[in-house]
Amino acid sequence: MKKLFKLILNTIPRPLLIRLSYLARPIISLALRGKTYTDPIDGKSFSKFLPYGYENQRDNVLSPSTLSLERHRLLWLYLKNETDFFTTKAKVLHFAPEQAFYQRFRKLKNLDYTTTDLNSPLANVKADICNLPFDKDQYDIIFCNHVLEHIPDDTKAMQELFRVLKPGGMAILQIPQDLNREKTFEDDSITDPKERAKIFGQYDHVRVYGRDYFEKLRSIGFKVDEVDYTNILTPEEVTKYCLAKGEILPVCYKP
Repeated sequence: MKKLFKLILNTIPRPLLIRLSYLARPIISLALRGKTYTDPIDGKSFSKFLPYGYENQRDNVLSPSTLSLERHRLLWLYLKNETDFFTTKAKVLHFAPEQAFYQRFRKLKNLDYTTTDLNSPLANVKADICNLPFDKDQYDIIFCNHVLEHIPDDTKAMQELFRVLKPGGMAILQIPQDLNREKTFEDDSITDPKERAKIFGQYDHVRVYGRDYFEKLRSIGFKVDEVDYTNILTPEEVTKYCLAKGEILPVCYKP
């Protein structure tokens, strides 16, 4: 199973993979019905979740129903339990919208919801994150999750995110984390896709962020809360929802 999923992830282009996943979800969900693990996004339970990972496959992380990963379920729980995201009117900008969220966020009557990306079929505005076609101080909330590690000039991208966020607005900017690494690592001389996948975790990542990521966001102007939400949940909830213990949510605000 793990080898099959690794092969699929590394050979099928992501836009096509997104389309094919809509066909596969009902079949897989039916096959894995159970009561051991629950996806909090839709409330469905399963005997196990699926493996996932471009290079190092992680067991029991991909929800059969919403296709959410640990980071998606963590963000959902944080938004649901700790914010008024689902009830208060807000103008939202969502980069590279995830399937687990896209339709659900679109249906929320309280949101003025815009999606953007250069390649995603779920984006309704095709845009370069380093040169956004949006006015300054335009959005109350920005989601930009697992995007910045793909961007060569992440400083410019962060500056653009800060520019279009309203004063007092919130941006959640998740990235793949190596909390044991103090300094961010990048090396453009590594060009072999397999070697890049081995070192950076995915062939199209350009860096591995360290804990200095949060300080870089602060240097752009953001106020950053490093939220370890798995430490607020019970151990039973962390296991039940298949979360990554210790994952930090970078919750950023524009003063």
